[in-house]
Amino acid sequence: MQYEIIGEPMPAVVCHLQNGESMTTERGSMCWMSPNMKMSTGAGGAGKAFGRMFSGEAIFQNTYTAENGPGMIAFASSFPGSIRAVQITPDRPVIVQKSGFLAAERGVDLSIYFQKRVGAGFFGGEGFIMQKLSGSGMAFLEIDGSAVEYVLQPGQSMVVDSGNLAMMDASCSLDIQVVSGLKNKLFGGEGFFNTLVTGPGRIILQTMPISGVAAALIPFLPADRK
Repeated sequence: MQYEIIGEPMPAVVCHLQNGESMTTERGSMCWMSPNMKMSTGAGGAGKAFGRMFSGEAIFQNTYTAENGPGMIAFASSFPGSIRAVQITPDRPVIVQKSGFLAAERGVDLSIYFQKRVGAGFFGGEGFIMQKLSGSGMAFLEIDGSAVEYVLQPGQSMVVDSGNLAMMDASCSLDIQVVSGLKNKLFGGEGFFNTLVTGPGRIILQTMPISGVAAALIPFLPADRK
């Protein structure tokens, strides 16, 4: 499979498949494709289906396969930002935010991921339930805003504002960090908690999570008049 990412800030990834190659995606992500791409819809078993539901994805997924020769298919992001290609290997699974999965080769498995530390899940802003991509193949992730990548060394940490963590290697760990000082908590505008990500591993941060966009728009929405 070969691919190209086009069209930021409303990006799409165009995948060129050989005969018999397949791509898996969430429903509604396909933009255009060649006529010989065959679609099939399935849940992949009850356990996987409910796991996807709890992690923020649809129960059913679509698989597109190139038949009778090479095929082409494009998947679009649902929000202005970036698309990142991530190579998944058996020894390097990754953890992504809810609704961060866009599409992947057939060898990539999407499953539910629970935060090991309950406090990080409830107060860290990333959610107690995230998504885990494992197996083998190329996966494409939706990033809200621009993507910034860091590689953390063992024991090295990064403090991240709630919602700005898009992806991390499964070798990284999450915890929460309490904002110090009462005035900082009440008037600093950053909330009471931040997310603390500790290596080793790669992390991808996003500059404008959709939750931040929603919060910025609230003051400009018309008041409900009854």
